Amino acid sequence: MARERRAAPHSPPTRRTRRSTGPIAATAALLLGVGLLTGPAAAAPAPASDKAAATPSATPLTPELERLRAEEARKLYGDPGERPLEERKTSLISLGDSQISGEGVGNYEPGTDGPDNWCHRSPDVAVHRTGIDADVTYNVACSGASSKNIRIGGEKQYADELVQSDSLAITARNTRLKQITLVVGANDDLQFGPVMTDCVVRWLTLQGPCQKKYEEGWQDRVDGLVPKVEATVNDLKTVMRDAGYAEDDYQLVLMSYPSPIGPDFRDNPDFPGKLVCGGTGYDSDTAWGRDHAVPAFQKGLRTAAQNSGATYLDASRLFHGHEVCTEDTRARGLHLELDNPVPPDENTARQSFHPNKRGHGAYAECLTQIYQAHGDGVREASCADQPGTGKPRVHPTAWDDEFTPLRNAATGECLDAREGSSRNGTAVGGWKCADPGPDGQAGQRNQGWWLDGSNGSLVSELSQDRCLDIPKGDITEGAEPTLYKCSGADNQRFEHRADQTIRPTTNPDLCLTLTTPESPLTLAPCTSTPTQHFTT
Repeated sequence: MARERRAAPHSPPTRRTRRSTGPIAATAALLLGVGLLTGPAAAAPAPASDKAAATPSATPLTPELERLRAEEARKLYGDPGERPLEERKTSLISLGDSQISGEGVGNYEPGTDGPDNWCHRSPDVAVHRTGIDADVTYNVACSGASSKNIRIGGEKQYADELVQSDSLAITARNTRLKQITLVVGANDDLQFGPVMTDCVVRWLTLQGPCQKKYEEGWQDRVDGLVPKVEATVNDLKTVMRDAGYAEDDYQLVLMSYPSPIGPDFRDNPDFPGKLVCGGTGYDSDTAWGRDHAVPAFQKGLRTAAQNSGATYLDASRLFHGHEVCTEDTRARGLHLELDNPVPPDENTARQSFHPNKRGHGAYAECLTQIYQAHGDGVREASCADQPGTGKPRVHPTAWDDEFTPLRNAATGECLDAREGSSRNGTAVGGWKCADPGPDGQAGQRNQGWWLDGSNGSLVSELSQDRCLDIPKGDITEGAEPTLYKCSGADNQRFEHRADQTIRPTTNPDLCLTLTTPESPLTLAPCTSTPTQHFTT
């Protein structure tokens, strides 16, 4: 679906060098842009050679797609002609599956909420809400889509739907595309929806956790979807090349999936119970999903992006602290209509565990920021809340490259969140270092840490919403730091110095200390002894 962002449909878009920083700023810029070109410069026609150079050399569409393109052009400009690139309206488009189509928002566009089409597109999805300066936005993603519904020569999902790459081909010829967002892979080998549904049913029917059923073959599923995602990206690049674009004329973003669930919901002071908030599942399954299933999926998508040349946006941690049943959730819990059967099947529960309106707002912030970073050459980034702010921030590298173990020189142990928990108040201390993964990162996520240089937060790899915290702000000798919800406050600010000590920013005479094997982490006066040296 296309959404206009300004009036005057016959006015060609004008070049603007200012980057907007939000939806309100972008809308204001677009309104101001109408009629900006006045006077002799606007009246003088472009030289014939310049206009010819601006006209893309596009491969002709099939007769049916050309007919649809002409119809769309009439809506945009009042006539069916294909315009030179510089005379077109600018646009954004999102392709993929339910994660980006609007499934779960609950505000669906006519014709996409059954009975013959269940794409579940919403006007509140990310592509319509970014701060990117664009005249028209398109959402052609569809709930349930897999790579075969997107690729060149692929399959239609419904009779009134195009293969998504064909929709892209039309849009690319009628507008000047600035950003293409692709979210795909969950409905290929992974079959994420059926797995989630099975885990919910097992909880409702007291069958026991689903982790053991799926964990052994999970990596094989991820490995199977990677080449399909790569091929999908390459097909979209072919579509754009056939439409006359060079690769640097637009940004193609492959975005990963966030974890919609997590085990820390009981830290919500208003937690109403799992059935009420829709967090239906075993606690151990929610931890496995957040700490293993989603991270493995994310790494597969990162590989696909690297192999295909897409810009990669790691959103796997974007919903940490905002999972189902937490306060200010960005995801919808189990959702069943009144006439749905219990226990639910895959179709009746399809709206569950998807981004809600707030979730798509977070996506929009991330897509805006990564588009702005594109001009600086960023081709791989992560997006999650900046600790203590509750606001998404793009970080110019993948999270895989940030979290590392902190090894104590005296004990040889690693800084460890006890029992792999990330609940508020979890004790932190020394423990045998887990074997590192093949990428050299922490072998277990409860031993991975990242010092955010922007504010000094020492973030746990378990959750972007859990930081090392000195309880009650008592930054004095003998205090025992724990994990707690990230706040950005002084009692969560540290600095890792060149002498390998880690010190509270507001009391640098104290150092994090491990006195003996398996001892709790404490604050002690800095003595520059091995008990206070931590290496990455």
